[in-house]
Amino acid sequence: MKPFLILQLRPETEASDDEYAAILRKSGLTDGDTLRIRLDQTSLPDDLSLDDFSGVIVGGGPGCVSDPADKKTPVEAQIEDAVMGLMPEITARDFPFLGCCYGIGILGHHLGKVISKENYSEEVGTSDCSLTEAGRADPLCADLPENFFAFVGHKEAMQRLPEGCTHLISSPTCPYQMIRYGENVYATQFHPEADSDGFEVRINIYKHRGYFPPEDAEKLIDMCRAAHVHAPEAVLKNFVDRYRTS
Repeated sequence: MKPFLILQLRPETEASDDEYAAILRKSGLTDGDTLRIRLDQTSLPDDLSLDDFSGVIVGGGPGCVSDPADKKTPVEAQIEDAVMGLMPEITARDFPFLGCCYGIGILGHHLGKVISKENYSEEVGTSDCSLTEAGRADPLCADLPENFFAFVGHKEAMQRLPEGCTHLISSPTCPYQMIRYGENVYATQFHPEADSDGFEVRINIYKHRGYFPPEDAEKLIDMCRAAHVHAPEAVLKNFVDRYRTS
């Protein structure tokens, strides 16, 4: 099998390692099935070719594509430039891509600068997601129930659907929870890799990053521990099963 390219955007090692382990666990991949690149530490190789991979998976991160350039740290700018640099080829070729949380920001910004903090941010917690008519027919949404909860936590969101995109999953608080561009380029606002343990790790790491008052951390951890969030991982598994190639 050609490996999957896993691009990670989290500059915190504990968060990055936990996310990578979750992606492997929920997708059915092993470490040997992937090329993992932490974009906070490593530049994309000059000779990187999409032809060498089954698909690309982009994880989440604390950055916001809609922030002005002077509000981004050098590491955030480095990460964003690297992953944005791949999007023209990915979308032009309709190459298998799954962007998780930050990934919908990258895709939406590339397709039409439709990402902002104007509406639809969601506090750390669960979102009540529903399949659209198109979502019911999409192979990546196979095995998802009509309604399910997913873990979220984001400051910016997609404000309108870019041209060429199909709306797959919505929620009352954030309409564009999952979209598809063309036939093979996907992005979710929710975290398909996340479970309660993983979100506890992130709550502790990001409690001073403006997602919530730091004093609410323990309350949010209790909420995550009580939540039953399992359905979203089917998106990751279906992506890998559909696009693994030799």
